Amino acid sequence: MQKIKWPDGKCFAFTVFDDTDLATVENTKPVYDFLKDCGFKTTKSIWPLSGKEIPTIGGDTCENPEYLNWIKELRSSGFEIGFHNATYNSSFREQTIKGIKRFEEIIGHSPDVMANHANCIENIYWGENRVSGLQRLVYNILTRGKRKKYFKGHIEGSPYFWGDICREKIRYVRNFIYSEIDTLKKCPFMPYFDPQRPYVNNWFASSVGGRVASFNNTISEANQDRLEEDNGCCIMYTHFANGFYQDGKLNSDFKNLMQRLSKKNGWFVPVSTLLDYILEFRGKYILKNRARRFLELQWLLHRIQVRTNE
Repeated sequence: MQKIKWPDGKCFAFTVFDDTDLATVENTKPVYDFLKDCGFKTTKSIWPLSGKEIPTIGGDTCENPEYLNWIKELRSSGFEIGFHNATYNSSFREQTIKGIKRFEEIIGHSPDVMANHANCIENIYWGENRVSGLQRLVYNILTRGKRKKYFKGHIEGSPYFWGDICREKIRYVRNFIYSEIDTLKKCPFMPYFDPQRPYVNNWFASSVGGRVASFNNTISEANQDRLEEDNGCCIMYTHFANGFYQDGKLNSDFKNLMQRLSKKNGWFVPVSTLLDYILEFRGKYILKNRARRFLELQWLLHRIQVRTNE
């Protein structure tokens, strides 16, 4: 793949997609205040609607006026707002459409970027559907067949189907997560179109960091230096509500590592801005069978090595 030359003489690119799980103003705003002070502009996802059931993994939604006002402030200060499904529990097609319309009312346009949420049935190409052929068999063995044929966002005729809406409205969807700070090294094709999964316009990958400990491990000093030396690109996956701010203070390792990173010659922009740039620089990549096997096998290896569901 063609080596990316970052704009304005920057040596590398770094951003974050923050799943909104567990997020409230109290436990997440201090993290974003800190990111803003450091000069980072990242992507925070939202749930536009409240769910109708008690959530397994919940958090604030945009039906909370205080939270909604903060989201609008966040957007006005340069952060990107992404989509994490309509709400925190499964949504039929009508609810998903309502959620996207509400997102458009709040933000002023359709979601540019999204990530599926946990075990919502309407997740698109999720679970075993993330992989193909033999890799699917391996996935089902690893997961003991749990959630087999469970996710239906891409299944026409299902009451949870919304693939046509995803294709019409959303430009980028997150898929694989890897144990490597240089996301582009593990997924050199991103953003890419997969002909086997036609309801998604462009897929992107991310680097592991769902909790503060794994986030800090990925952005260690040694990894930061390597990312810079390799002119790489990092899109971190995380939940900023999960341990980054506790007992009235930021996690000290996170704070020190991010301050160190901010002083490097990096390009710190939201996820869709970064992906737009790569797409314009290299053109659209149509995923081939060999490349698909490469990505899927690396992801399965990551799951085995770190024993994770990410």
